[in-house]
Amino acid sequence: MYDTELFKNRLNELHDRAVTRRIWIYSNFLSLSEQSEFLSMQLSDASLFGGYAAAERKIVCFGSEDSLGYSEIPPITCIRIEPVNEKFSDNLTHRDYLGSIIATGIDRGMLGDIIIRANTAWVICCDKIADYIIASVKRVRHTTVRCSMCEVPEFINEEPSVTSAVAASERLDAIVAGVYHISRSEGKQVVESGRVFLDGRLCENPSMIIRPKTIVSVRGTGRFRYEGVENETHRGRLRILIRKY
Repeated sequence: MYDTELFKNRLNELHDRAVTRRIWIYSNFLSLSEQSEFLSMQLSDASLFGGYAAAERKIVCFGSEDSLGYSEIPPITCIRIEPVNEKFSDNLTHRDYLGSIIATGIDRGMLGDIIIRANTAWVICCDKIADYIIASVKRVRHTTVRCSMCEVPEFINEEPSVTSAVAASERLDAIVAGVYHISRSEGKQVVESGRVFLDGRLCENPSMIIRPKTIVSVRGTGRFRYEGVENETHRGRLRILIRKY
């Protein structure tokens, strides 16, 4: 069972160690729920980083150049995993790649985002387990794969194109319903179930009015950035603009 107090105590311990020893300290990768807890703590000289601008899973970097007098590159590596023979490859998904990595015994906290494009995965992970992943992951489902360290690919930092959706209002439940094509009552249920995060902070208030440029993450479904209202439809609903990640 997840222990919130234990988690917060661990973050406080890492923060105090960074301050006392005057060195950079890093956490493992945090889920959205854990990031929300971290943000609620308002720790000084501590920031989130996930390897690229729109990352969902992130580590906490305890320290700052101002307080410590030097900068440091966070200990994060990107690994490319691709089929050896694309012609005979399965249609591989995020779940397939994650399952193959976890099956080697690696803790989920060591792994950041996994980005899939054209049956190839880019895995963000902690430096200390990168070599182990490369040596251990040889197959994903029935597909033989090869792993190699690489730079974070440029396409990951590209802005998603703007698309539109129709929503009853700028309330959170209405926008979630419009973006994911579900009913307003289902959108409200999603919010109240604790699955929705606004800029990394948990929000369980369906009536919250969403401001433009807010990143909305729906756990288990996806993420998008709300860009605002484009116009009003002839039925009095709002045509909203979003960028889906």
